[in-house]
Amino acid sequence: MTRTTTRDRAADLGFFLFAGAFSVLTADNALAGRELSEGALFADQLAGGLACAALFLRRRWPVQLAAALLVAGSFSHFVTGPTLVAIFTVAAHRPPRVTRWTAALAAAPGPLLLLRQPELSESAVASGITYYALVTCAFGWGLYTRSRHRLIAELHDRAERAGTEARRQAREDIAREMHDVLAHRLSLLSVHAGALEFRPDAPPEDVRRAGEVIRASAHQALEDLREIIGVLRLPTGEDAPERPQPTLRDLPRLVEESRGAGMRVDLGLRVDDDGEAPAATGRTVYRIVQEGLTNARKHAPDAAVTVTVGGGPAEGLVVEVRNALPQGAPAAAIPGAGQGLAGLAERVRLADGRLEHGRSGGDFVLRARLPWAPARHVPAPAWSR
Repeated sequence: MTRTTTRDRAADLGFFLFAGAFSVLTADNALAGRELSEGALFADQLAGGLACAALFLRRRWPVQLAAALLVAGSFSHFVTGPTLVAIFTVAAHRPPRVTRWTAALAAAPGPLLLLRQPELSESAVASGITYYALVTCAFGWGLYTRSRHRLIAELHDRAERAGTEARRQAREDIAREMHDVLAHRLSLLSVHAGALEFRPDAPPEDVRRAGEVIRASAHQALEDLREIIGVLRLPTGEDAPERPQPTLRDLPRLVEESRGAGMRVDLGLRVDDDGEAPAATGRTVYRIVQEGLTNARKHAPDAAVTVTVGGGPAEGLVVEVRNALPQGAPAAAIPGAGQGLAGLAERVRLADGRLEHGRSGGDFVLRARLPWAPARHVPAPAWSR
C-alpha cells in the first residue's frame, strides 16, 4: 500500500471541506419544493456528514466508496458533494475500464427517473441536467488529472533515461580518452623498459637516454591520470579547467616522441590550411595517428611506419597509418585491452567519418576519411591532451 504523504492528507482535508460546503450551499435550491419532516431532514444531513467523513477512505477503496455514495445519493441531497469527490477519485486513479463502469452507474438514475415520472416538471428537468453536468465535470476533471499525472511520470522517466544515457556516454568518453592518452604514454615506457631488460650491456648514453624517456613518460602518464581522477571527483555541474587540445600542428611532435622511442616513422603532412582546420577534426586526426603509432609499437616494434595526412576544406581529410606486418610475434608483446580500435571507430563515427583497418598486402593499414567540419559537435573532455 502506498504511504500517505502530508500532501495527500492536505488534499483529503480539502476535498472533505469542499464536499461539506457544496452540500450545504446547494441545499436551499435542491430542497426547494420538497416537504421534509425534521426527522427526514436530520437523517439527510446525517447521511451527508457520514459521506463526507467516508472520503478519508477514498484512496483505499475508491470504487466501493463511489458505488455506495452513488446509491445513497439517490435518496439524500447532502451526499451529492461527497459523491462528486468519489467519482473524481475513480477517474483520476483507476483504469479507464473501471471508470466506464462507474460512469454507467452514475448515469443510471436518469432512466429510473424517467420511468418513475412519465411527466417531468421543469424543476425535475433542471435538477437532472444539473446533476449530469456536475457528474460530467467530476469525471472530466478526474480524467484530466490522470492524464496529467501520467504525462509528468513519463517526462520524469524520460529525464531519468536521458540522465542515464548522458552518464553512460560520459563514461565512454572518459574511457576512450583514457585509453588514447595513457596507452601512448605507457607503450613508450614499455618499449624503453624492454630495451633495458634485453640490452643490459647497452652503452651508458643509451641507458641514460632510455631512463629519461621512461621518467618523462611515467611522469606525464601520472599527470594525465591525476587530471582524469580530478575530473571524476568534481562536484556535479562543475566544469573542469580547460587544457589545450591537440591539433594537426601537434602531429610532428607526436611523431618525434615515437622516433625518440626508437621507431622509424615517416610523416607526410599535405593538408591545405592545416592551421585553420576545425578543432574537433584536428583532435580526431591526432588521436587516429596516436592510436596507429601505439598499435605499431605494440605489434610490430621493428617495422617502419608511414603516416600520411592529406586533404583540405573541399574534399575533407584522409588519414593513413601503414606499417609492415611482423614476421612473428614480438619477443615481449605489450599487453592491451583490445579496445583501442573499437574506441577509435566510435570517435570517427561521432566525427561523421569512416574508419577502415586491416591487411593490405604485407602491411597493416589504418585509414580514416573525415569531413573537414563534422555536422555534429564532437565534445572533448577538458582533461584530454
